[in-house]
Amino acid sequence: MLAVDHGSDDVRDTLFATAGCAVVVYLAFKQWEPWRLSIVIPLTVFPPVVLSLRLVESHGMMNATAVTFTTFFSILMASVAFYRLSPLHPLAKFHGPLQCKLTGFWMAWVASRGKRHVYIQSLHERYGDYVRIGPNEVSISDGTVISLILNSPGWPKASGMSGRALHQDPLPLISLPDDAEHARRRRSWNRAFSSAAVKEYQPIVAQRATQLIHALQEQQGVVDLAQWMSYFTYDFMGDMAFGGGTEMLRDGDQDGLWALLKDGMSTAVPFEHVPWLSHYISHFPSMIRSLTKLRTLAFGRSQTRYNKGSNTRDLFYYLSNEDRADAEMPLVKVVISDAVLAIVAGSDTTAVTLGNIFYYLISNPQAYKKLQKEVDKHYPAGEDALNPKNYSHMPYLEAVINEAMRLYPALPSGSMRTPAKDTGGQSIGHHYIPVGTQVRVHPYTIQRDPRNFSHPSLFWPDRWLIASGLLSHPEKIVHNSEALIPFSTGSRNCVGKNLALLEMKMVTCHILQRLEFRFADAWDPRQWSEDLEDVFVSRMGQLPVVVQAR
Repeated sequence: MLAVDHGSDDVRDTLFATAGCAVVVYLAFKQWEPWRLSIVIPLTVFPPVVLSLRLVESHGMMNATAVTFTTFFSILMASVAFYRLSPLHPLAKFHGPLQCKLTGFWMAWVASRGKRHVYIQSLHERYGDYVRIGPNEVSISDGTVISLILNSPGWPKASGMSGRALHQDPLPLISLPDDAEHARRRRSWNRAFSSAAVKEYQPIVAQRATQLIHALQEQQGVVDLAQWMSYFTYDFMGDMAFGGGTEMLRDGDQDGLWALLKDGMSTAVPFEHVPWLSHYISHFPSMIRSLTKLRTLAFGRSQTRYNKGSNTRDLFYYLSNEDRADAEMPLVKVVISDAVLAIVAGSDTTAVTLGNIFYYLISNPQAYKKLQKEVDKHYPAGEDALNPKNYSHMPYLEAVINEAMRLYPALPSGSMRTPAKDTGGQSIGHHYIPVGTQVRVHPYTIQRDPRNFSHPSLFWPDRWLIASGLLSHPEKIVHNSEALIPFSTGSRNCVGKNLALLEMKMVTCHILQRLEFRFADAWDPRQWSEDLEDVFVSRMGQLPVVVQAR
């Protein structure tokens, strides 16, 4: 009997010791957030293994190990859950779903499904302007905070941006958390997208737009316009960023590059919500094969372009300081690290916006005809619609583009920001955001908010003309132009905004001058919104149309 009691005491004492170790390990993770396997494995494996030795003689190795490991990880997870749900947590005052408060894996799963933007919008409709969408993540739909968080100087990028980039060294420009480093590296990007540089890119845009029109005219039957917009933007990106190298408009996507681009972005986006996980995932390359192939492709193209030097003033002409504008030559690895950014920023975002523009135009014949009439006024038959001389005098063209970007921004869930470490946290209205909190100013929700835009779900380009006084309207409308942030704003806004707008205007005017589109007879236009996905940038499905010459 005494022996049995003594065995029970050993088990009890061992379980208490195991539980105590789990709490200590939790506190260590909470304080220092270690991620190196050389530290994580000893912290999580050694304690239960060592403590199980006390029970091996009485319970056997398998049972002893199972008991201590189960106890250790149960207490560890319970400690995490208790703190995240308790009033002690710094985000305890923010409302949100229980599963979001408990773990970032929930939003990572939502993101992997492609409808994160719609899900977050539904949370704002339920919980209000400030929603806790992760253990340390908040989404904001209050348009009044845009200037504080995004405008200069703005808040630094949060860890989720590094997680999405798999913490590569060095990080791409868009993910840099350090303001000084970002400003230094952005100088070359600013030169690459200056007014003078964009003017130099105009002939390349015109050449590819002409090629797009010819390709569309040659197609028979139903055409996937979204696919052809993607081919156009990818080919132009190759010209502008790398001095050439792709001919999708001529040959199609024979190598599966566009599919690789889309799959790679889908693989990366969940790590925005569990950025620590991407430290470990690199040890399992089969789980991120498409992302690895995308990065390898981008790095290879960048290395080739960097080594051969410039024949034209393309993006890498400026990034590699071939214009000698900076006193110091950039490191090769810094230039090449921006390769994926150049591919995505130069193609995916513009392609999906062009797709949306034509989807909304074809869905709204009155708007289609109105814009076509404006194009015909400034570019009648025989005039070169690829000459941008009249674009600034075409307010309805501007309105259509703005309205398409308002309804579906190219980055529907925006980027992630966090209060600077030296601030100790930031107050926004009645809310306090502690350091380490990942914050999203959610464009998709803000741009569809009735407090910012009347009839927010309606494609209504006239709203922009009414707001600017170019068109009268009997109804007093709500119109907050500062709530339109498809290119973000401030010192970290989209550096290629002016070039992207030029592409959109050139392609839209040239198409409307030369072609007529209508949806394929058997296609349900509601499918377009169903297929649009948020994988950091937007991903579109098919846009089947019938093409006719005017």
